[in-house]
Amino acid sequence: MALVSYLPQGPGWLPTWQLVVAVMAVFNSIQNFSTLKLTRRIYNNVPPATVTALQARTFAAWTITSAVVRGYAAYHLNQKIPVIVSTTSLVWMFSQYDYYVKA
Repeated sequence: MALVSYLPQGPGWLPTWQLVVAVMAVFNSIQNFSTLKLTRRIYNNVPPATVTALQARTFAAWTITSAVVRGYAAYHLNQKIPVIVSTTSLVWMFSQYDYYVKA
């Protein structure tokens, strides 16, 4: 039961969920830094040869960054800073969708 003391102590399941997702993101980043095999499965609509090591490392860097933010949020849900960053990013992404995604 010593591991329980390391879990976020906030009320409800959200802090624990944030921590679980952060840990999964760390493992996903490690996988992206180490091999292209699983990364190519994610991009199943493009030929596997077009998924490069640079793309995998870029994806890994972004994922590890988001894992840090999620991990921080898991233990500090009552602070406004992670909420401001995530909300600003979300609004920005939605507003720029048509610019980057051309159907």
